[in-house]
Amino acid sequence: MNSWLIAALCVLTLAGCSSEYIITTTDGQMLTSDDKPRLDKDTGMIEFTDSEGRKQQIPQSDIRQMLER
Repeated sequence: MNSWLIAALCVLTLAGCSSEYIITTTDGQMLTSDDKPRLDKDTGMIEFTDSEGRKQQIPQSDIRQMLER
């Protein structure tokens, strides 16, 4: 019984660690990222995984705001 309780607490703890980010572009689009967006220094693009699990890239100059949700 205790092992089930410990396993459930571990799952809940891991689920609480992930954060969503809302990315607002200069043309008014609002994009959702499942993880923290990263800057690719070679290309100058912001990379992130969207809410549907697809890898996306946006030019850094096209981003108006990034908010952690």
